[in-house]
Amino acid sequence: MASEAYEAAPITSEPEAAASVTPSQRATLLAAVLIISICALTYELIVATLSSYLLGDSVTQFSITIGFFLFAMGLGALLSRQIRGHEPRWFVVVELLTGLFGGISAALLYGAYTTLNAYYYPIMIGLILAVGICIGLEIPLLMRIVASRADLSKALADVLSVDYIGALIASLSFPLILLPLFGVTQTAFWMGLFNIGVAAVCLHIFRARIKRGWRLRLWLSTAGIGGLMLAGGILSVDIVRLFESQLYEDVIIYREQSTYQRIVITRSGEDVRLFLDGNLQFSSRDEHRYHEMLVHPALMAARSRETVVILGGGDGLVAREVLKHADVQRVIVVDLDPAITNLAQTFPVLRAMNGDAFADPRIEIINTDAYEFIERSSDVYPVVIIDLPDPNNENLSKLYSQQFYRLLLRRLSPDGAFITQATSPYFAREAFWCIANTIQSAGFQVLPLRAHVPSFGEWGFILGTPRVPPVLRLPEGMPLRYLTPAVLEGGRIFDPDMAEVPTAVNTLDNPVLPRYYSRAWQQWN
Repeated sequence: MASEAYEAAPITSEPEAAASVTPSQRATLLAAVLIISICALTYELIVATLSSYLLGDSVTQFSITIGFFLFAMGLGALLSRQIRGHEPRWFVVVELLTGLFGGISAALLYGAYTTLNAYYYPIMIGLILAVGICIGLEIPLLMRIVASRADLSKALADVLSVDYIGALIASLSFPLILLPLFGVTQTAFWMGLFNIGVAAVCLHIFRARIKRGWRLRLWLSTAGIGGLMLAGGILSVDIVRLFESQLYEDVIIYREQSTYQRIVITRSGEDVRLFLDGNLQFSSRDEHRYHEMLVHPALMAARSRETVVILGGGDGLVAREVLKHADVQRVIVVDLDPAITNLAQTFPVLRAMNGDAFADPRIEIINTDAYEFIERSSDVYPVVIIDLPDPNNENLSKLYSQQFYRLLLRRLSPDGAFITQATSPYFAREAFWCIANTIQSAGFQVLPLRAHVPSFGEWGFILGTPRVPPVLRLPEGMPLRYLTPAVLEGGRIFDPDMAEVPTAVNTLDNPVLPRYYSRAWQQWN
């Protein structure tokens, strides 16, 4: 990953210095290339992931991060022209700076967001430039140390091949191992420690080529920055807790970094709230309003309720409402993140809220992507309830796309029904009606609904049926806290400032929905 900017950098080193590299030193330096490549791409992923978590719109954050990183690496390669001689010394200096800037990157960005929010982007870009320039300097300097001019072609092939292998290792290990085990902040400190380790090894093996005064200063710097990285790695949990306490108004009673998202649960008195990647999912004070509107109209619009599929809903609150219907025989909960479904089964606060729904023998939990489940399934279901996060990025947008709803139409029985949460028709008016229009374009009869959920404001739902328009009714004799026939009928009424507006259809090829969504919510933030 670090190699895109390297080939333009000339080899202006002293030939005699390169020729003095022993086979053992050469092998050590190639191992260093592997490590610094892993660190380089990991820093890039850390900045982009954390910015997506804090700011949303992951496509924008990754695009900005990748673009500025590559630009900075090019600057670093050009700056390497100015280094003429003493390459081992300067390589150690660059490694120390890379470890320092990269290691503190996540903590610095967390701090910037919680204390200097208006300056987040300047700080983020400044940090990217600092790390990227250092990364751009690394390989040109290593090339001068490793290769004589006669050996340049072979050395270049060796260095670049190892560099790309390191990029592959980082791209796989970050989401699968590093992020779920350590989180972004601790991962950054550990990567910084690896860079400092490379600096220490190179300082040792090239000690004879670095003047005594410089050696002493570099050893002291290595010890100091290495100690800082080690302390940061050990204390990273406390650092994250400090910053997260600034992000959430209430007391945090649970936090976890899963493979897919940051999970935080807060409590204030009797009010319990779940946040995923910083976005509120429910408040215990009013979640019944949301879930009653999401579940019961769809179940009563279908001819049969024998099998119900829930896409999302890993907290068990949708399942709680579904299980109130005595004729439900099977409930399939499809949620990507096993951390959420495990939490719903083991965390006492969530178990109390969902009525221990996942302990019911009628429940079947499948941890997979909702799109893949619908695409690969060969069964036909009478009811599908979709309780997924808002479409704030292109990855989630596919679950609100015309192609997805066409697949869903094949999986729904002719007299069945489905419903999806559809963001706010007031705060994100275009996004709401885009979802409605997209569902209709896929062949469904649609009925838009809304409910007032105080913690969210006005919230929208789209009820769809394959053939005849949906009929609204409620189960007889079932005690509900919010829904009444009058409330349900009122849910069909949209005030003029929420009324339908023309929109494009959201497709996989042209995901307009996240743009509608982001543009709307930016006006309210």
